[in-house]
Amino acid sequence: MAYRWKNNLTPADVTPEAAYLNRRQIIGSAVAGLGLAAVGGTARAQGALEPNRFEDITSYNNYYEFGTGKDDPARNAHMLTTSPWSAKIDGLVDRPGDYAFADIMQAMTVEERIYRFRCVEAWSMVIPWNGFELADLLQMAGVQAGAKYVAFETALRPDEMPGVRFPVLDWPYVEGLRLDEAMHPLTIMATGIYGKDIPNQNGAPLRLVVPWKYGFKSIKSIVRITLTEDEPPTSWNKANPREYGFYSNVNPEVDHPRWSQASERVVGSGLFAKRQPTLMFNGYEEEVASLYAGMDLRANY
Repeated sequence: MAYRWKNNLTPADVTPEAAYLNRRQIIGSAVAGLGLAAVGGTARAQGALEPNRFEDITSYNNYYEFGTGKDDPARNAHMLTTSPWSAKIDGLVDRPGDYAFADIMQAMTVEERIYRFRCVEAWSMVIPWNGFELADLLQMAGVQAGAKYVAFETALRPDEMPGVRFPVLDWPYVEGLRLDEAMHPLTIMATGIYGKDIPNQNGAPLRLVVPWKYGFKSIKSIVRITLTEDEPPTSWNKANPREYGFYSNVNPEVDHPRWSQASERVVGSGLFAKRQPTLMFNGYEEEVASLYAGMDLRANY
């Protein structure tokens, strides 16, 4: 496994998995190093982040295909068959086809990325993902000149996904990015957590992670990727366009119509822990703000 560390991270910054599983207290410079390095330069003034336990990451999820409760995915996602798996890549690409997950993994360079994760519901985590840059996968398929957007689709398996029996959303779940967002080096396809295969409830075997956007943009269990000239539909925007825009960048200055986005609750921080201020672009402003130069971020929410 190869590693390319972002935001001044080094291997010493990674909290050992045993520390999460056993709920050991991590003190001193190790905690400070993880908390500061993981969020990028913009977040340094905010102080160290308390790292999440492995159990937080794998038991507190939104994956409505398995139920709308936070613990439903962990309870029900074992029903999802993830091997064999393939993802169709089509549209404006030179080499369309069904790409087997095993072949993708053999061709890609897997790295560890420690990213902040911010849900639109105003809770957050810090997660150590394993994966590869989406740009590498798209380049393998050959992006054509006319492509401007990338559309994604989640598996739809009613026999394995009890949640799709209910019309919570228009199934299958779909998402999309602008091509420059998709090609940004922070955008990854996650395949693991802590060096292990990603659990089903977290989007096995292949999910998107876009750390400067709200979590629902990071679509899980991907079976299709389509390069297109037109902006693709997205599930939550179709369900309620007033509340969920196409871009969905983390922005403390643009509230959800039903709650403030100015602060967030850190999962695992305790019942009476103080909420922390939400960072512009989730702390990745220095890396991604140029993608939206000149845009009205209130209109393009």
